[in-house]
Amino acid sequence: MNEMSPKIFIRRGKIQEMDRSFDLEFWQAQSPKCRFDAVWELIAFAAQVKGRDVRQLRLQRSVENFQRQPR
Repeated sequence: MNEMSPKIFIRRGKIQEMDRSFDLEFWQAQSPKCRFDAVWELIAFAAQVKGRDVRQLRLQRSVENFQRQPR
């Protein structure tokens, strides 16, 4: 398999017996861009469900100022 080929993940079993290891393995195998896109899709969906304008969404930007203290 080359890097461009999609990976297929399959899990079988009873829901009561499953833990999060499969989910962790799946998301850790995804690229950072893929994870970011999935998170953003969920954020947009949640905003839409709440009746917010999805076009107004943006990343929060915090500004910090670091200065050396005089000795």
